[in-house]
Amino acid sequence: MTALDNLLVRLDACEEAREWAKTQKNLVEAWQNCKRSDWMIWLIGRSTVDRNDPKLRLMACDFAEAVLHLVPAGETRPAEAIRVARLFAAGQASREDMAAARAAARAAAWDAAGAAARAAAWDAARDAQSDIIRKYYPEAPKIKRGTR
Repeated sequence: MTALDNLLVRLDACEEAREWAKTQKNLVEAWQNCKRSDWMIWLIGRSTVDRNDPKLRLMACDFAEAVLHLVPAGETRPAEAIRVARLFAAGQASREDMAAARAAARAAAWDAAGAAARAAAWDAARDAQSDIIRKYYPEAPKIKRGTR
């Protein structure tokens, strides 16, 4: 069993991720080659990355911007929410500003789309997310000790 496989077993990774990881030499190579943003975000969640790291918020903004083209013409609430989130990450907006922008963007999403459209938006976003993640975290994150 490789060090990478041992790590993924310890972290209770899914079988599919563990099987794919067997094709990689180590965590560094796996991080660089991974196309599954959900796996990468899962790993960040088990890492030493601070949950308040502004890069996480900026990364989420990039995810959202990647699918703004799916927002109906004239609908500005999602773009405004992204703008406020970027300001918040820079320390230039309050939690109240964020809450209001988030509520407006959520309302816009529900107003504009049914379940099928939301699923299509997720699929479109996921295609670009692994590259966006590596923009903010070019190296594999350090894993917390004792994480299971």
